[in-house]
Amino acid sequence: MAAFTIALSGLNAASSDLDVTANNVANANTVGFKQSRAEFADVFAAGAVNLNTSAIGEGVRLSTTAQQFTQGNISTSGSNLDLAISGDGFFTLKDPSSGTVYTRNGQFAEDKSGDVVTASGAALQVYPPTGTGGFNTGALSNLNLQTAQSQPLATTAGTVILNLPAGSTVPTGGAFNPADPTTYNQSTSTTVFDSLGNSFPATFFFTQTATAGKWNVNMTVNNVLNATTDTLTFSSTGAVTPAGSGSLNFPGFTPTDGAAAMNMTFNFNQSTQFGGGFGVTSIVQNGFTTGQLSTVSIDPTGVVSAVYTNGRSTQLGQLALANFPNPQGLKQLGGTNWSETFTSGTHISGTAGSSGFGSIQSGALESSNVDLTKELVNMITAQRAFQANAQVISTANQLSSAVINIQH
Repeated sequence: MAAFTIALSGLNAASSDLDVTANNVANANTVGFKQSRAEFADVFAAGAVNLNTSAIGEGVRLSTTAQQFTQGNISTSGSNLDLAISGDGFFTLKDPSSGTVYTRNGQFAEDKSGDVVTASGAALQVYPPTGTGGFNTGALSNLNLQTAQSQPLATTAGTVILNLPAGSTVPTGGAFNPADPTTYNQSTSTTVFDSLGNSFPATFFFTQTATAGKWNVNMTVNNVLNATTDTLTFSSTGAVTPAGSGSLNFPGFTPTDGAAAMNMTFNFNQSTQFGGGFGVTSIVQNGFTTGQLSTVSIDPTGVVSAVYTNGRSTQLGQLALANFPNPQGLKQLGGTNWSETFTSGTHISGTAGSSGFGSIQSGALESSNVDLTKELVNMITAQRAFQANAQVISTANQLSSAVINIQH
């Protein structure tokens, strides 16, 4: 009887439906997992011209197991290297055994060589920075966190904003001597850096001359007096005069650590000579020491920056995202990874926040998109379908037995 084979196909279909549901339930807590849906088609045999209007179907078959790439919930985590895509797109990975693969699982960590990798060792891919700014979107490279020190920069320029008291008198101590406070009126200090990143105290000394509004400016670096004496002149309104003449150069300090000789220019053009006390508003210089990697920041467009302890930052790359004309055609590889197929179409490369791609959230993960409530309902439906088809087989068996009994 055809009922046996038809009901058997129904049992197989219900079993496949239950298998898909079980896989979804098992991965309800798998980061970046995308649920699947069992889709079925009827089986029907008919002649070439289909003239038999009384033909009966021959059962059901599993047509496809369709992946569902809906957005999963995004929850925060405690690691900057945990990444979530809010919207369309996949992270691009370079797997040692499978080549280029794609994932929505943003659980990344740093390996012993500094590469950012998944738990299985696949390296996260970025567009490398160019020498002129921006990123080379025509090439891919492993995201590597530079653990080396950030290079120092020697101080070459700075800006000093202060007020020198109007009406100051000429010091009584004679020729300028940085060790004798009676030979100058005011002083203030800052820190400067040589080409090797070593820091030195630098002190400015201000001495009122016999000409009202005219000051001598001297500088020591690491208690070594610079041979140059510069002058600042202020107008009757308390501003530097002539306008723009407040850039003072202090060359010739040679560090003893083997660094290059230092030549520094400080801009005093915003300084003033008003009545009242001596006051320093700010001293800023452009040098900095070496820095150790402090943290990694990733912005919503996927730009990865290394932040160092000296306050500097370096762009390491921009996350390379990919999308597909038909994501359901991607081949599942396990480990929440997919590979490109003919059915999925050729990948489309891009960056987060651009057309067709979602944004990146650092310190967050995308949860599985499995709806447990829905899966439990599907489980009950598959169970009843299985029971019903089993009942059909039981009934067909009873009919067959009755026919056999009649013959006897």
